[in-house]
Amino acid sequence: MSYVSAGREYARDDRYLTTRITADGRDGFPVEPGRYRLVVSRACPWASRAVIVRRLLGLERVLPMAVAGPVHDDRSWTFDLDPGGRDPVLGIERLREAYLARDPAYDRGITVPAVVDVPTGRVVTNDFAQITLDLSVEWRAHHREGAPELYPPALRSRIDEVNAEVYRDVNNGVYRAGFAGSQEAYARAYESLFARLDALARHLERSRYLVGDTITEADVRLFTTLVRFDAVYHGHFKCNRRKLAETPVLWAYARDLFQTPGFGDTVDFDHIKRHYYTVHDDINPTGIVPAGPDLSGWLEPHDRAELGGRPFGDGTPPGPVAADETVPAAHTPLGG
Repeated sequence: MSYVSAGREYARDDRYLTTRITADGRDGFPVEPGRYRLVVSRACPWASRAVIVRRLLGLERVLPMAVAGPVHDDRSWTFDLDPGGRDPVLGIERLREAYLARDPAYDRGITVPAVVDVPTGRVVTNDFAQITLDLSVEWRAHHREGAPELYPPALRSRIDEVNAEVYRDVNNGVYRAGFAGSQEAYARAYESLFARLDALARHLERSRYLVGDTITEADVRLFTTLVRFDAVYHGHFKCNRRKLAETPVLWAYARDLFQTPGFGDTVDFDHIKRHYYTVHDDINPTGIVPAGPDLSGWLEPHDRAELGGRPFGDGTPPGPVAADETVPAAHTPLGG
């Protein structure tokens, strides 16, 4: 699949379906337990945000999840992990079918995460940035007891500011480097990425979390890029000034989050590597998936608790992962 345009800077297609699912149903889609299906891929950093937030808030029962396979083609993500290659609830083979049910002339990206209205089989939204905020705010009545405040009102302006910087330079910055169509475009993305990572490291030297003294939406958004950094972005996307594991503060911060219930227990390194190295055949034409890196370091002590802070504030950690949503041990540091 082609992602690189020769001589051009990478530009993400951000024409998302911005219909919202809200407590008051003002867009025609009220919050209703069991009505919607969250479609994700564990390979995708944007979808992984929704997986983490859903688990931290305890929304598993009210918002069931469909997991697409890690590899897709030009047509869309597929449900090849399910028996018969079909999602058992939506009854479709490809996510594209739910987009076309919404709009038969749909000509934009078939992306995850996507929230599908089960009764109609239509995608409601794929606006990944808004989806997780709405899970915190609009779905509040269905949060588990002890759910953390990931988007507290008093900190929202600061969280929004940090999120905008991290998205521009880090979350999307790695893609701007990896899919750059010229040396100049690559250099700009590379410099912006590492300037931002350096600034984040300076802040995190004295603060356990990005905003305030608890985990917030900002930490979720940075984590999903950091956890993929050494496995794919360092080599595959040429973001190779140094590995995350060679950056002491950010590496300790990432390990702290990884070892926090709700973060690392949602990460599937096998899916991550197979997606990037197989799908992006214009920058990895052989399709060879690297054997490394060694994942055992993710479980090493991080000593971040010395900075203070309380991961869940006045709340509590989520319980064990449901059996049908557990990442295979072989795809995690636990499996070697």
